[in-house]
Amino acid sequence: MELQPGREAVVRVAVATLWSSPEAVRAVDGPALTAGVDIPTWVSGLDTDQQVGDCVLSQLLLGERVLIDELRPDGWARVVAVEQPAAKLDPRGYPGWLPADQLTPQDPVVVGGDPLVVDATVTGLHAAPDGPVVLPGVVVGTRLVAAGPARDGWRAVHVPGRDAPLWLPDGHVVAPQSGPPGATDALAVAQRLLDVAYIWGGLSAYGIDCSGLVHLAWRRFGVFLPRDADDQAVATTPLDLGAERPGDLYFFARPGRKIHHIGIVTAAADGSADRRMLHACYRRRRVVEEPLPADRTATLVGVHRV
Repeated sequence: MELQPGREAVVRVAVATLWSSPEAVRAVDGPALTAGVDIPTWVSGLDTDQQVGDCVLSQLLLGERVLIDELRPDGWARVVAVEQPAAKLDPRGYPGWLPADQLTPQDPVVVGGDPLVVDATVTGLHAAPDGPVVLPGVVVGTRLVAAGPARDGWRAVHVPGRDAPLWLPDGHVVAPQSGPPGATDALAVAQRLLDVAYIWGGLSAYGIDCSGLVHLAWRRFGVFLPRDADDQAVATTPLDLGAERPGDLYFFARPGRKIHHIGIVTAAADGSADRRMLHACYRRRRVVEEPLPADRTATLVGVHRV
């Protein structure tokens, strides 16, 4: 099978970056563009200005589905990330560009197997139990398909684009839960990303933005919130200010402007001075947990619950 416009494909690398256009990539982005993508090296090579460049739109995880709109002769694919809702951009999902060699056609065997979800913050997939890592950098929230029962503390999984199963520690994956998560469950996942670098459009344990942190925390439990903060506000339930509890969401906007920032509540409110949140902070270029400073409180426009 080959990649074809109009058909679905899946991501075959640990983390694929979705770009605004092929022409927007920079020299520093090389490690994120190959079939052997190296996101840690890419992130470590970015300076503080490059961390917030608008050439990056989002990121996709191993096995994530896309719809291919166009394949260019130079190896780029224009796709829609169908598991990242973005109603204002495209009703089908989040649109952007990927290197085509980071994709592979859907495999019916993989689609039909027993699902698993990565619960380790970061793990690697091995050629055999205790064997060498052949696919590093697989992050929390990645969905895999079991290739058999656990064996001696290891689990074999089908991997898109590979004929033979790969292995990871059985404790690094769990079966998807049947019901919606508790808010504090999602908060606990987000808290594991404390101090991760802020990357505009990031959606991994190596670099993440404010709405990506929220999307990934709930995605771990099979809840696929929209990708962007303003769409996340539409998809969640408003609360009265003061009714928030840990795991709820704070939304921020300047007067007359759309929502531009989101954080996860970490302390039950007892007056404005006690409000705290976990968020990927553009200013500090990392994920932090902190009390709401005065300028954040001044732009707080809503509290919502997933």
